[in-house]
Parts: sequence; structure tokens; C-alpha cells
Amino acid sequence: METLEPVAFEVSGEPSLRGESTGVGPDIVLCHGLSATRRYVLHGSKVLPRCGYRIHTYDARGHGESDPAVDGYGYGHLADDLERVIEARKGAGPLVVGGHSMGCHTSLTYALRNPGAVSALILIGPVYSGATPSDPDLSRWDSRADALETGGPAAFGRAAAEGIEVAGYRETVQRLARERAELHVHPAAVADALRQVPRSMPFANITDLQSLEVPALVVGSGDAADPGHPFAVAEEYAAALPDAILVTEGPGESPLSWQGGRLSREIAKFLAARGLNGASG
Repeated sequence: METLEPVAFEVSGEPSLRGESTGVGPDIVLCHGLSATRRYVLHGSKVLPRCGYRIHTYDARGHGESDPAVDGYGYGHLADDLERVIEARKGAGPLVVGGHSMGCHTSLTYALRNPGAVSALILIGPVYSGATPSDPDLSRWDSRADALETGGPAAFGRAAAEGIEVAGYRETVQRLARERAELHVHPAAVADALRQVPRSMPFANITDLQSLEVPALVVGSGDAADPGHPFAVAEEYAAALPDAILVTEGPGESPLSWQGGRLSREIAKFLAARGLNGASG
């Protein structure tokens, strides 16, 4: 019986990236969101490895255990890093790539550069829809960067929860943001990323996605709990991509992107329906 314990890896270069691989089977590379770490895509779920997929996650430059950048945090650099991880870790043939928020956009940048290298896309919590810059409310990212620099994880958690009106969700976001911030070896680098990534463009126009003729799973979230990832943007992505389905949580439920096990089952179901079965399928 194959172990489902993660195997740590390091991809050398500028910067050095650290991650982990879990399972045996077709490769899936998943990228996390801005200010998060590799733990915060599937939230510890092992559903996909149990379904026969090999999952690769890594800390983006400056985040978690990875080294700070010397040349910036724009999507061009983030996609370069994803390409380095793929070259170091994947087997033969196209693979599934995706991620949450910043990771979603990084994956799209990579896929637009390398359309033949991708068999499917997992796009969780998209934000950017072709406007300049990628987030019109840049001040909130600057405020979060300032909070992290001056007040540490607790202040960052409070800043991340601003604007969420539902008390229960606000408390959850504050706690998760604080816990994420505590995992960063280089918090000053994360503050730099918080200022730079929202000012970067992963692609020029939403119509660029029409060229990606691969299956795509788009995961949206309700705006009450997760206003930073507007559901309307997820709908735009699903409409623009030639072969996409849109999934979300039910009314009154926590965002699907927060539910690692359920999210993983949705991914497995989607891939199986497209003939991209795991080794145990």
C-alpha cells in the first residue's frame, strides 16, 4: 500500500522554492493564494491522493518556507516559478494545474504560455477579469502589508477581515489570516508581495481565456463570506472558457474553497467526468 504522507522537495534557483508531493498517479500542481502557504489550497485533505493522483503544492516566492524574490512578485515571475516546479516534479505528458486566487491567476498565466502542457485547469476564487490593475481597491492590500510589517500576524488578521459584514465569517477569516501569517519565514517578503501582486496582470483581457481549449473547473464563492473573490468574476471565467463548469457551495454554507475535502471531491468528480482518472480510477 502506497503511503499518503507528503514528501518534501526543494527547487533550486532564484528564488529557491519549497513544497511537497503526495500520492502516486497523474500529476496535479496546485498553487496557493496571496499571503497563504501550500497548506491552504486543499487544507490538508488527502482525498485526491486516495483517488490516485499525485498532488504537488509549494510555497510561492517569499511565502511560507520559500526564499524571498530578488526580482519581484508579478505574475510573470510567479508563472516562471510554476514552470520550474513542473519541470522538476512532473512525469511525462500534459498535467492538471490550478490554484486559489493568486494561484488561479498564476496557473492561467502558465497555461496561456504553454497551452499544450495542460490537460485541465482548476480555477478557485478568481479575482482578475481584465481590468488594470488586477484589483481596483489597491489600498486594502497596502493596508494589509502595513499591518503585517508593523503589527505582525494578529494585526494582519484584523486587516484581512475588514469589510466582511457577517460576524461568524469575519471571525473565521481573521483567524485563518493570522494562522497563515504565522507560517511565513520571511514576513517582509510577504508584505512586498501584498503590494506588488494586486498591481500585476496575469493576462490582458478576459477574452484571452477563449484560447484555452481544455476542461476547466471554476470554483466560486458567495460574496457574503468571501467578498474578496466576487462570484461574478467566477461566472465571467466560466463563460469565457470554452469547456468550463462552475461550482459553488449551497446557500448559507461556508465557501467551497474553505472545505478541503469537499473541494477535493468536486475536483476528482470533474476530472473523472473528463476522462482524466486517477491511478485508482
